Amino acid sequence: MAKTAIIIGASRGLGLGLAKALSSRGWQVTATSRGEAPDLAAAIAASGGSITPATVDIDSDDSIAALDGALGSARFDLVFVNAGVMGPAHGSVAQVTPAEMGALLHTNAVAPIRVANRLRGRIADGGTLAFMSSILGSVGGNTGGGYDLYRASKAALNTLTRGFVATVLKDKPISVLTLHPGWVRTAMGGPTASLSVEESVAGLVEVIEANTAPGHLYLDYSGASIPW
Repeated sequence: MAKTAIIIGASRGLGLGLAKALSSRGWQVTATSRGEAPDLAAAIAASGGSITPATVDIDSDDSIAALDGALGSARFDLVFVNAGVMGPAHGSVAQVTPAEMGALLHTNAVAPIRVANRLRGRIADGGTLAFMSSILGSVGGNTGGGYDLYRASKAALNTLTRGFVATVLKDKPISVLTLHPGWVRTAMGGPTASLSVEESVAGLVEVIEANTAPGHLYLDYSGASIPW
């Protein structure tokens, strides 16, 4: 029987790349977007039925509930929460407004946990819950600064994930992976980044398939551990 996955945030970039990579390995993939997603639609058309669409806006609890309802009795070997934003272009602690910081933290840290909490009962025993984080969320690894607001949002995601694993998921026999995709040529990573989407997601899929034991790990796309 084919393995099953749901990718939250698959309209483009890494999420779309993950959907394609998993599909190519024989997985059945549910790929979500907030609305119209031409690149995802093309991938679905080319997938021979192995990628199917769903809709969710992770910033909306009503939308998350609607997604859960639309999934019926579906269960997944992998729930991958990929959605996130870079935050205000100025990136400055001195300039950021409460509204800007609140929106960044909600989308990058709070909303992913809310999605995971809603979908946790759909993760098969022995399955995996994965969050797209970043090496920039590592407090121990932050020796150079920069991207401080984004760093803070990913560090917050990592902290909330640790708490979620220790409390809500403490008796659930699943793997939880906090993942860094590398510096990737996406709309967020920019054109000079060192990795293509295909290179990054190939590594991420290998890491996911290799780390199915219960527990919580913080890894990069090559499988290397990252300090919290």
